[in-house]
Amino acid sequence: MMQDEDLGGPVRRNIFVQATSRLSQIYQSYLDLWTPHVISRWVFAIILVITFVLRIFLSQGWYIIMYALGIYHLNLFISFLTPRNDPAMDFEDGEGPELPTRSNEEFRPFVRRLPEFKFWYSVSKSTIIALTCTMFDFFNIPVFWPILVMYFITLFCITMKRQIKHMIKYRYIPFTHGKPKYHNHDERLVGK
Repeated sequence: MMQDEDLGGPVRRNIFVQATSRLSQIYQSYLDLWTPHVISRWVFAIILVITFVLRIFLSQGWYIIMYALGIYHLNLFISFLTPRNDPAMDFEDGEGPELPTRSNEEFRPFVRRLPEFKFWYSVSKSTIIALTCTMFDFFNIPVFWPILVMYFITLFCITMKRQIKHMIKYRYIPFTHGKPKYHNHDERLVGK
């Protein structure tokens, strides 16, 4: 007996695969539409996080999920603040590369380990997953929440202290606000 693939015609794809592919395309098109709207995206993410926090406080449960989400968001934030190529890993002598301080030095822009869009996307997706987890009682593990708050604050302080020391040691600032802007001499002359 002959199979469909032996007939030489186009191979028919499973309807489930077609539907999944179409949903993936629609989802990606919406993500592409959101890409240029940075402020709107972050307002959406903050509203999601506030909704999650309100859900936790009003239900007085699921503290372990809140702790896990906080740790995950802290990990994302640290990845957002660090450069893609860590200067501490580039040199064994302890003297790492530094950003240029004079005009004749090489300029290397700050490239993040975790880009802003992926940071927003991960924060939003993880918050939605955490909100979904609060719908199920078996995730509501009884814990003494002040201990979790203490652990999180301690972990946050230690991690941020280490990150700030790293930023000072290798002289980089992960934000562009307030940085001096250099202009090309030719551009200023053409404008006159």
